Amino acid sequence: MKLRLFIAAVAALLATGCADKSMTLEERLATIQADTLFRIEADTMFSEAWEIRLWQPVDHRNPDGPRFSQQVFLYFAGPDRPVIVETEGYGARGGRNELASLMKANLIRIEHRYFEESRPDSAGWEYLTTWQAATDHHRIIELFKPVFSGRWATTGISKGGQTVMFHRYYYPDDVDVSVPYVAPLNFGPEDERMKPFLESVGTDECRERVFRFQKMALEKFDQLFPLFLKYAEEREWTFNRIGGPETAYEMTVLEYEFAFWQWGSVPCDSIPMDGSDEKIFRHLASLGDPRYFADQGLEYFEPFFYQAMTEIGYYGYDFDRFEGLLKHARNLEQPEFQFSAPQGPEYVYDYEFGQKVAEFIREEAGHFIFLYGEYDPWSATAADPGDNENCLKVVKEGGAHSTRIRNLPDESREEVISLLEEWLETPASR
Repeated sequence: MKLRLFIAAVAALLATGCADKSMTLEERLATIQADTLFRIEADTMFSEAWEIRLWQPVDHRNPDGPRFSQQVFLYFAGPDRPVIVETEGYGARGGRNELASLMKANLIRIEHRYFEESRPDSAGWEYLTTWQAATDHHRIIELFKPVFSGRWATTGISKGGQTVMFHRYYYPDDVDVSVPYVAPLNFGPEDERMKPFLESVGTDECRERVFRFQKMALEKFDQLFPLFLKYAEEREWTFNRIGGPETAYEMTVLEYEFAFWQWGSVPCDSIPMDGSDEKIFRHLASLGDPRYFADQGLEYFEPFFYQAMTEIGYYGYDFDRFEGLLKHARNLEQPEFQFSAPQGPEYVYDYEFGQKVAEFIREEAGHFIFLYGEYDPWSATAADPGDNENCLKVVKEGGAHSTRIRNLPDESREEVISLLEEWLETPASR
């Protein structure tokens, strides 16, 4: 349904606050500059849900220039309930949000620009910046604020958590609370803090077992590579961009270490050190995710890697540990993952940006709760509030990238929930 801005009477009532109890949500939404509005199925914790397309300037410095349609999902709990804004780092889909469930709050889920349905038709990559994305979120929050009277919070997971930090860096007063989950704050396209972390994470025995498995997978290239090819062919994956399936196989082996610690889903003693080739390959593929290096996977992640190579950073691999075993993958002078970014732009990384955000978090940020897992490699580049008493950082012992409020130890979980209740001025659902 097309929405029009001429519903002035409704807008006036909202402005005065006179119609809060009598107006329907659809009447409230009629005041927002939306392109389209569709009712969708609501989760049981919400009374209704909507898919909304909002027109956004491709370049917020030129608001009258080209526009794109940004996808937003709204899950409605009540006009006076808190509002949780989930700033996705990628595409936006349905599903529950922990913070909204915990606080019995409204949920606004925003797809990141240049992903899925929110990609400009012909705009250059130069408009995919942290400031442009933060301004998308700022504008959406401003549009929705007349609809709700409760307090506001932003949240996101991983890259979505990065997006939370960047939005608050540019617009610190947009919301009352921010809860980034397992969000790195990198200082380079191959952040140097990652290597010493991987050299000390977990136990000596487990790190050695991970290394021995990677070494074995490279030594058994002739036996395992045909299984890799079959696996890829069954899924119709191609590897032109990375330089061929042989390179993709070796990169999958290199990725295994990071993925093992990131997800923490496999007990160390279950890493197979012998057995059939099929068994070894299945284990490798279950963690290394070969699709990450396929053309089909790179197409989706291309906007992410553009950002990684310009502002938000990433990690690299330690090639020296596998000297003599790598025949195809190689460490070049440029960042290893630059091949994943759009080809054509000349990449110049902004090394000052991450440091500025870090300084903001240490000295100015207010009402932040940072959650990390101890074994998650992204905790190597975690945000550090230092002595900022207006922020809380919780690191779950032995935790991974799946660290959430619900799986924190009792004492830490209660501390987080109590702060949320105080800052959002509403009781939580324990």
